[in-house]
Amino acid sequence: MKPLAIFGGTFDPVHIGHLNAAWEAAEMLDAEVRMMPASVPPHRTAPTASAAQRADMLRAALRGQSRLIPDTRELDRAGPSYTIDTLHELRDEIGKRPLILLLGADAFAGLPGWHRWRELFDVAHIAVLQRPGVSAEFPDELEKAMAKRHLRDLAGLRKTSAGHVVQLQITPLEISATRIRELLKDGRDARYLLPVGLFDDASLLAPYRHD
Repeated sequence: MKPLAIFGGTFDPVHIGHLNAAWEAAEMLDAEVRMMPASVPPHRTAPTASAAQRADMLRAALRGQSRLIPDTRELDRAGPSYTIDTLHELRDEIGKRPLILLLGADAFAGLPGWHRWRELFDVAHIAVLQRPGVSAEFPDELEKAMAKRHLRDLAGLRKTSAGHVVQLQITPLEISATRIRELLKDGRDARYLLPVGLFDDASLLAPYRHD
């Protein structure tokens, strides 16, 4: 079965770096990727744009293709967005279909601080997105947890529904949502850092402008 992969984030705003990482992962894994904006991220300050505004931006960014799909379920959930709750919900929906959580190397390194983090391996595979030629270092606790779970063959993810860790080398795009918000606040349009679809409707980027 074609795997289902999840790529989460605040997407405040969604930018080319997000889309490139998700697209390359989708191609390497031959997976459907759902891009899932978080409602109230437990480890970050509240987003500048509202939940509805971020959902509208994501839908606009993903128009015209079918491999990356918006999934706004976490925006409809009250309270903090815990990844483990979302993965359990998806597992109930998709049965034994392989489920893959896509995480940047920095986010993966911080996994021991996540809510019920060890349980993640029971529900999904994890694909760690890394820059080519860069070797990431992970905490000892995490290294021990992934020691027997690491796979080099991506095809192996299709043989089981959860429990393995793979590393994906993706094209590094140093794009910062914080910098984009600063540019927009200063009246600049951040063109070529944002998806073209976000410029089709001036209201989409209004949360970041201070005219």
